[in-house]
Amino acid sequence: MGRSMTLGMQLLLLQVAIVLVTVVGTGVTAMLIQEHQLREAYQDRMIAVAQSVARLPVILGAFDDDDPSAVIQPVAEVVRNASDVTYVVVTDAAGIRYSHPNPDRIGEPVSTDPTIPLSGQVYVGTQTGTLGPSWRVKVPIFDDDGEVMGQVSVGILESELRADFLGGLGGLLAALAVAALAGVVGSAWIGRVIRRRIYGLEPDEIRGMLETRQAMLHGIREGLVAVDERDRLVLVNDAAARLLEIAEPDAVLGRPVADVVDPELAGVIAAGQEPETLVLSGERVLLVHSDRVRVDGREIGSIAILRDRTELEAVLRELQGAQGLADGLRAQSHEFSNTLHVVSGLLELGDVDAAIAYIERVGGGGPLSTLADRAGIADVETAALVLAKRSLAHELGIELELDPDSHLAPIEDADFRTDLVTVVGNLLDNAVEACVLGGRVTASIRDDRAPGAIEVRVDDDGPGVPAELRAAIFEPDVTGKSPAGGKARRGIGLTIVRRVARRLGGEAHVERGPDGGARFTVDLPVPGRSAGSDASARRRASAPALDGAATRREAQRS
Repeated sequence: MGRSMTLGMQLLLLQVAIVLVTVVGTGVTAMLIQEHQLREAYQDRMIAVAQSVARLPVILGAFDDDDPSAVIQPVAEVVRNASDVTYVVVTDAAGIRYSHPNPDRIGEPVSTDPTIPLSGQVYVGTQTGTLGPSWRVKVPIFDDDGEVMGQVSVGILESELRADFLGGLGGLLAALAVAALAGVVGSAWIGRVIRRRIYGLEPDEIRGMLETRQAMLHGIREGLVAVDERDRLVLVNDAAARLLEIAEPDAVLGRPVADVVDPELAGVIAAGQEPETLVLSGERVLLVHSDRVRVDGREIGSIAILRDRTELEAVLRELQGAQGLADGLRAQSHEFSNTLHVVSGLLELGDVDAAIAYIERVGGGGPLSTLADRAGIADVETAALVLAKRSLAHELGIELELDPDSHLAPIEDADFRTDLVTVVGNLLDNAVEACVLGGRVTASIRDDRAPGAIEVRVDDDGPGVPAELRAAIFEPDVTGKSPAGGKARRGIGLTIVRRVARRLGGEAHVERGPDGGARFTVDLPVPGRSAGSDASARRRASAPALDGAATRREAQRS
């Protein structure tokens, strides 16, 4: 089968058809109006002629003569020739002609019905008489007493009307032909313009490109956001909607980007900054690359590629935790090796009592064993996080302690557990970074202070947060620390902490701590946890910890 008709030809044919229908319709309407106006003009002329003849004193006076036609016929012919009508016929009350273009018809009765004018009314219409079909007017002739004594019939042949009508069509038909030609030429030009605007593509090619574009935009993992020259959204793919937490991407198209996303991200997208930039959007850290879009040298907007750095940070945090555990195990192995050397030396010296005393003194083990009972932290993930952060702090020469009064029952809600780990991890990282070598960090995690809520408190002995920064310390890019190598951006960890807390219905605040540094406190309401369930969960969580402590004390006594 051959190729279907091209888009250009379809557009041309459709537009030519529209032009021709419009021109023909307009022409027919104009002809009908012109014909009606021509008849109206002749009608007005014929009524005026008939009424003037019916009122002429010479005509009225001739009705009393022995031979009325001798007076009326010359007058009627003069009026006929002067008014350019086909005939002017005057009759008496019996319909006998006193005048006629053909003198042989004088004295004969009229060939059409004279009832209407002889009844005192005016008749207008088309009738067929001795001269043929004609457009005529009949008016009555009244005497001095108001009685009808005859009629005047004035008319013009339909053939003459048709000839006048056709004679005036030349200009109209020429105008219609010019309009049709201009419409066809304009249609061809519009078709070329449209084809040029769509780069000469056919409908099948456009459909294929659109399907490919949709599949590509909504299938890739990176978020794509595009705005026009007025900074209004024109594209939000599925990945971008997920990253920006937009429930219905199509519903936000056409809206200003600043009304849909965070102001900082909106500014980066609209500015078209080429370097990749870390931007905080909600609780996500996004790596944004934006650029201006130019078509034919004209800027039509900008497009941004969004990558979720939050997931990468989570992976890096897990790797960092694993590295911390590995470093802690290496440190413990190193300390254990030193311990064995000391014991070996004391035994070689024969001082068995000193060796036994040394073993009892260091029997607590290295930095990992001090959290063996998790200090009341029954949630495994949270305990593992604190353990990894403590190992990392130990490698940095910083002492990280967990408040012995800490208490946390197992958390069933996986999403809330992730939020808690995010808050605790960011607070501990912030405190460790604030300390110097030999510093001290104290963490407290408690779910027994208020029903259905968890309090996370972290103290450090660093320089603290200046009073003038405490109100803004949770805002993006606000930090009291010096720039660190390898970090592209500072001041977003605490922002994420507050945003997570507020999303859950809690709050985060900072004050001066007892160690002279900063104290960060975050209150996190636990979804679905009541006061009664908290108490029972605390009892279940406390039992294993106490049993473990009793076992260790018994082992030391033995």
